[in-house]
Amino acid sequence: MSQQLIIALDQGTTSSRAVLFNHEAELVDVSQREFEQHFPKQGWVEHDANEIWESQFGVLQRLVAANQLTPSDIAAVGITNQRETTVVWNKKTGEPVYNAIVWQDRRTAARCDEISAAGWKERIQEKTGLVIDAYFSASKIEWILNNVSGARELADAGELLFGTVDTWIIWKLTEGAVHATDPSNAARTMLLNINSGEWDEELIELFGIPFSMLPEVRDSSGDFGYLSFQGQEVPISGVAGDQQAALFGQTCFEKGMAKNTYGTGCFMLMNTGAERVDSNSGLLSTIAWSIDGKITYALEGSVFIAGAAVQWLRDELEFIESASDSEALALRANPESDVVVVPAFAGLGAPYWDMYARGAIFGLTRDSGRPEIAKATLQSLAYQIYDVLQAMQKDSGIELSQLNVDGGAIANDFLAQFQADVLQKTVTRPKVLESTALGAAYLAGLKVGYWKVEDLMSVREVEREFSPALAQDKVAHLLKRWHKAVERSKQWVDIDD
Repeated sequence: MSQQLIIALDQGTTSSRAVLFNHEAELVDVSQREFEQHFPKQGWVEHDANEIWESQFGVLQRLVAANQLTPSDIAAVGITNQRETTVVWNKKTGEPVYNAIVWQDRRTAARCDEISAAGWKERIQEKTGLVIDAYFSASKIEWILNNVSGARELADAGELLFGTVDTWIIWKLTEGAVHATDPSNAARTMLLNINSGEWDEELIELFGIPFSMLPEVRDSSGDFGYLSFQGQEVPISGVAGDQQAALFGQTCFEKGMAKNTYGTGCFMLMNTGAERVDSNSGLLSTIAWSIDGKITYALEGSVFIAGAAVQWLRDELEFIESASDSEALALRANPESDVVVVPAFAGLGAPYWDMYARGAIFGLTRDSGRPEIAKATLQSLAYQIYDVLQAMQKDSGIELSQLNVDGGAIANDFLAQFQADVLQKTVTRPKVLESTALGAAYLAGLKVGYWKVEDLMSVREVEREFSPALAQDKVAHLLKRWHKAVERSKQWVDIDD
């Protein structure tokens, strides 16, 4: 190799990837592998934690082999990951005591209702910036300890470890030498006090979680041990949850800059600087990253189902053979179709936070077919982002002039254009859509001196900008119909079902 490279491990909800970047932040190569989704009961979503590891390590090995990399070719490794997903394992055997409970899982919704009813809502928001929801890790850990035979006893004896997926991958890569996470991931557990950046004893006690289970919280651009490779050590020096990594990868380093990532879910984040901004509109206050001990905060709107809705078209409805086919199918739709899809398969996230909403299709007529449903599914992603952006602008007092976008789904030009139309704002798509992996690479590279912050600002390239092309009265009509559909999908599941 003529120059050293950075490897980003991007462990997502449906696949694991290893991505290779050069000093110009160009994507050199990528290796990807999907893994199985488990749905043991209605509303339950699980992954095999060992399969997560095997798929992640497998694509790393494949990337190394394909590019004939030696340890001297790799400056550092960065890690980014699906957040909130919960792994609990035995620190002696290294074996998970139960499947990883995925962020989409709703099994602890009733428990979260109990905690809210007990008067914890304001206290938890004050400490963590979060709403009480089954989405986050705390109630998932509690469920495992209370429902897996022997888990509580092992945890009390100090023999179990908890981690979000980044922690699990770090622990495996370092062969058990490092049990750590970064603030961006820790902030998603509902156990971290984001004001201090430390685990909160009161919340740990509330959920009955032994402190010994929790990982050490280290800077996002920091020391996470070493990967042993061909007899030499390669530093693991950057870690961030996928959405915060994408914010960093989009170089949203200044207060007021925002991005939206279209992955399995949709996640919009705005950098709010050194101080947290609290939301009155159903958004989350969270930690974006920590560098040199200094925390940067963000406002976040979480949409649970985005790219997953396109997968639904492909896998469950079998309307398309690949996700990329959705654009061509949508373009065949009747332009006057009034079909609306509300993809609330895992409830509704921001700004609604309705754990009991469910997916629905409205406005079907005899001539509604696959193209109309596909089009409405893609449009639903853009509508959800409209709702989040309105809340974000209201809470922050900042009017965005454009939206930076990334993620696999936004490669779809139909979606990108419709997003610009609905927002009535310019949508800016970068040349490298892998902003999540790029952010992890940036964090790792900064720590080892591979880049400086000013380098990152200069290498970002825009691939295309989409300007609004739909009349405002037409947009208003579409949004009115969308909000009517959302209202009718709420509280579909009875709490005592």
